[in-house]
Amino acid sequence: MPSLDHFGLLAPHYDRFIRPADVARLAGLVGLPTSGRLLDVGGGTGRVAQALAGQAGCIIVADESWKMLSRTRDKPGLNPAASHAERLPFPNGAFDRVVMVDAFHHLADQEQCLAEVLRVCAPAGRIVVEEPDIARPGVWAIAAFERLALMRSRFRRGETIARLLEQLGAQTAVHRQDATVWIVALKAASN
Repeated sequence: MPSLDHFGLLAPHYDRFIRPADVARLAGLVGLPTSGRLLDVGGGTGRVAQALAGQAGCIIVADESWKMLSRTRDKPGLNPAASHAERLPFPNGAFDRVVMVDAFHHLADQEQCLAEVLRVCAPAGRIVVEEPDIARPGVWAIAAFERLALMRSRFRRGETIARLLEQLGAQTAVHRQDATVWIVALKAASN
């Protein structure tokens, strides 16, 4: 499947028009600051990672679009990594914190992505998936628009995403505010 910005038309304008929802809330939910490594999966231009800069020892932005990732070059403290969210090129347990903001609904294989995110998360690490809350009527319009625009979007309720993470062994909690839902997952500590 092509990426969200397959033709590179969105990348130059993305940061200007698409703003992160509530970065302070995201940072609190993901447990920042940390001296460890943070991975922003589907992080595109690094717009969210840039807002979190300085709150983690190292920040990696992973995205499948080279055009989007090229925008991270001018953002200090961000390290781009070209990859599909379903096949992350990192060793097991490489990151203390993982975030995915407004990207999960664009993935071709959402279950595989969650398995990968848990795999690269360190034992006792924390993952936060932030999505538009499809339980809210206003988000239905966004979902309909994305379908009409032939995007591969598949929105899921926060509880469904949480259940998928629980099936993989994580403890989860779902938080909502306005039209945003955050799924917080804690990976089990090693035995």
